[in-house]
Amino acid sequence: MPSIYVDHAATTPMSPAAFEAISTQLQVLGNPSSLHTHGRSTRKSVEDAREVIAKQVHCLPSEVIFTASGTEANNIALKGLYWQGRSQGKNVVVISAIEHHAILDPAQWLKDHEGAELITVDVTADGVIDLVSLKNIIDKKGSEIAVISIMHANNETGTLQPISDVVAMAGQIPVHTDAVQSFKKIPLSFSQLGLYAMSLSAHKIGGPLGIGALILKRAVEIPALLHGGGQEREIRSGTLNAPSIVAFAAAAQDEYQIAQVIELRNEFIKQVKEQFPDVIINGKNVDRLPGIVNVTFPGTQSDTLLLLLDKANVSASTGSACSAGVHEASHVLLAMGHTQQSAQSSLRFSFGSTSTHDDLNFILSVLPDVIARGRAANTK
Repeated sequence: MPSIYVDHAATTPMSPAAFEAISTQLQVLGNPSSLHTHGRSTRKSVEDAREVIAKQVHCLPSEVIFTASGTEANNIALKGLYWQGRSQGKNVVVISAIEHHAILDPAQWLKDHEGAELITVDVTADGVIDLVSLKNIIDKKGSEIAVISIMHANNETGTLQPISDVVAMAGQIPVHTDAVQSFKKIPLSFSQLGLYAMSLSAHKIGGPLGIGALILKRAVEIPALLHGGGQEREIRSGTLNAPSIVAFAAAAQDEYQIAQVIELRNEFIKQVKEQFPDVIINGKNVDRLPGIVNVTFPGTQSDTLLLLLDKANVSASTGSACSAGVHEASHVLLAMGHTQQSAQSSLRFSFGSTSTHDDLNFILSVLPDVIARGRAANTK
């Protein structure tokens, strides 16, 4: 039986180029902060990689700050920009209702522990932020807002957010975007968007786990979360993970197979709607990432479907949180107007560059039995 992977939004296979790069660099001796020949050689490899990442997102190399993950980049950006703003008497943090927990949770932490006023922007039924709602918030609270953080593309539905409009509306208010899902999958330009900060992660694009980057505008200085050696503009201290950084850059130079992934996504949607006329394709009416399809199957429980698919050798995702064994409805789908019941009847299928038509055909061949058994289990 084949083993089919359609959870590329969670993580995607390391590319051959990235694997070769990390394997080679792991054998190279030298701390990039050391001044001797070995250290300078490793530093050169890191700086070459920094230039690659900068070129890919149209920013200056000095604006690339390497982190251990996209989550760390989000935390540094959100907390740092808030603390910078608070020093100027600004106390409001604005985020969307559909952010990843890597933004939701630090924003809540700022509210609970730092006294921030947290304001959430509503989204439409298609999962796009309501710009009228955001404008009203800015008109009312603009002089008090320390930071606005709106994701570039949603990790559960793939819906793209109007970041250019957000930046234009914000004016001088710092805007950060979590672009972890967008990087390499659609055009992404830090300079053209006019952002203060942007978060990236390597393992979403075929790089290794445990390495990410914060793109931070050169003129912006923010307090650090980590203190020590003063690396990365004194914002992210710690010995640089040269092997993973070099592999991150190698993966960033690979071309994402956009046309192939879109073709698979569209064929999957077409076939699923033919097999199950009552399904809901979430976020179908707006621009979205090439590979993510979020489907609601009425009369089912998503965790049951996930286990049934796994037993059929298909790895997908619920796109929702499980805590201590308790299944919770997706906050993203609830924000889009779903009920608790329908939100817990949804699965995320995410295709990647290594996905094939054979993968698609196999999923479609097992899906009818999985859904039938899932609906039967839900009626007991």
